[in-house]
Amino acid sequence: MTTSPRTLSLSRTARSLIAVFALGWTLLLAAADRDYGLSPLRIADDTWVLVGRSEDFSLTNGGNIVNTAFIVTAKGVVVIDSGPSRAYGEQLKRAIARITDKPVSLVLNTHHHPDHFLGNQAFAPDTLAALPATIKSIHSEGGSLNENMYRLAGDWMAGTEPVAPARPLAAGPLEMGGHRLELIALDGHTEADLVILDRSTGVLFAGDLVFNGRTPTTPHADLQHWQAALDQLEKTPFTTLVPGHGPVARDAGPIRQTKASSIRAVSFNATVPVASTFSRSTGILNASAGMYAKRSPPEPRRFLSSMAKAMALRRSITLGSFSLRGTR
Repeated sequence: MTTSPRTLSLSRTARSLIAVFALGWTLLLAAADRDYGLSPLRIADDTWVLVGRSEDFSLTNGGNIVNTAFIVTAKGVVVIDSGPSRAYGEQLKRAIARITDKPVSLVLNTHHHPDHFLGNQAFAPDTLAALPATIKSIHSEGGSLNENMYRLAGDWMAGTEPVAPARPLAAGPLEMGGHRLELIALDGHTEADLVILDRSTGVLFAGDLVFNGRTPTTPHADLQHWQAALDQLEKTPFTTLVPGHGPVARDAGPIRQTKASSIRAVSFNATVPVASTFSRSTGILNASAGMYAKRSPPEPRRFLSSMAKAMALRRSITLGSFSLRGTR
């Protein structure tokens, strides 16, 4: 008995579909086995932060180098940034559930860099919100940013797809279940940087406009605008400062530190040709010492090493949608 070409074609198609389905489940199971170890830290009434590692993106940390946070209000939970992957977002939801049984009512993406929005899949679409320019950038750059995170974080990214918020935000007051939030629309680190001030607790969520103990990443930076934004934040009354990366602070020290560090980072990045920074076949960083200017305001000594600058440059190129396979 002979088999018709059509039957053979259908058989091959079925096998291909089964293989794709099996691969998908394998990747999802691999992500499910990976634990970010998220441990909420209470920093004020109703307010928790999950502090990321002071590292570069890697296969070990799965992209968990970012600070995320949440506020428990009478009307539900407000989440500030959703993390670097779908798995992170799901684990963030479980971490919140260990603190409160209230549902997540609002997820604020402070800007469009991947470690701040790629956990959006874990949350209901109608809870996602961001500034209009951030939404636009996620739509236009989210795919390439997600691909680069897959290369850097591997199996941690399984099942992750970019999801842009549908709800655009405007600057101004936002009352949420007894918490008087002030949405502050700035720019400089990216085209749109959302800062949230909880006037009820005095906590200022600065996003990546502020780095603490880290050299800033600058793939979409406008230094003049960034410095102006930092000047405004330094004049803003607060009791607790949550930077996008690095430890929580009780004063404006990280703001002043970022002013100095961002100047250095932009100067360093400008001196290193992108084509020579990465091996396009391996994605290995090839930055050498002495390739950045030493003329700028002082910053902590540990940020002056070429390795710290190189790590920041690597993050900057990754976030800037640079493809390790070649030019974008």
